[in-house]
Amino acid sequence: MTGQGHASDEGTLGTIRVEVRTVNNRGLKCNLRLSDSLSAMEGKVDALVRSLISRGSVSLSVSYRQPAGLSIPPINVDVLTAYANKLAEVKAGVVGDAVVSIDLASLMTLPGVISSDRGERSEDEGLWQFVRGAIDAAMSNLDQMRQTEGSNMATSLRSDAAVIAERLEQIRELAPGAADHYRNRLESKIQRILTEREIESQPIDLLREVQIYADRVDISEEITRLESHLQMFDSVIAGEAEQNGNAKSGGRPEPMGRKLDFVIQEMFRETNTIGSKASDSSISAHVVEIKCAIERMRELVQNLE
Repeated sequence: MTGQGHASDEGTLGTIRVEVRTVNNRGLKCNLRLSDSLSAMEGKVDALVRSLISRGSVSLSVSYRQPAGLSIPPINVDVLTAYANKLAEVKAGVVGDAVVSIDLASLMTLPGVISSDRGERSEDEGLWQFVRGAIDAAMSNLDQMRQTEGSNMATSLRSDAAVIAERLEQIRELAPGAADHYRNRLESKIQRILTEREIESQPIDLLREVQIYADRVDISEEITRLESHLQMFDSVIAGEAEQNGNAKSGGRPEPMGRKLDFVIQEMFRETNTIGSKASDSSISAHVVEIKCAIERMRELVQNLE
């Protein structure tokens, strides 16, 4: 599901801005961009995002600025002196008496020269709560947009489900006549072959064989199962709408996308069986329309959380 959300906050711990975007994806993929001073929190942020979103490609950006007037990190003079002495030795051994300047600014960027407390600040529980609050606020804005999209998707899914139910009812009405037609045609064909080859058979034997083959093309069970899957699909959609309503009160809805995906797979399986067993052109036409509706539903459900 797609959406975006943002939030910002300012306090004694500094200023923070969070932006989050999601696009459709069958799985969950997180792309995090954090300020350097928050790099130690990446694991916590990733776990938080995964606890709030179960499907989609998520891009989360967290920009953090420390409060003004923060003390300058101390310079480790001993380390800086050691670097300078070592460079002086190298210069004497390589270039001799030639004049080579040592850039102090470059020395300041070497490891260990500046004692940074970034790691300690990033792990500070107070700072983490500050960051988490901003992320939660951005996620709340994201949820509002995703819930709107989810409602529109549910409407489309119900529309396609109604098409399937309508076509299935017409198949149910055609099925008995199609089975009788197939039975009569099979019986006539067998009788003609027996007559041409002058083979005598008892009527009861002929009827038994015809009935065995006729049962193989009976689609009543598939119709019943497909109808049951439609009812389950509608029940899951209704449950999702109810949980989305509860989510507005503080809870999060249980992910429904994968459950609906499974139900649709079963619906397609039954529809495919109906199409392969029924030897009636009218039923085949309805099966094609049902498959088209199922494919539209499948595309939506694969992106539904």
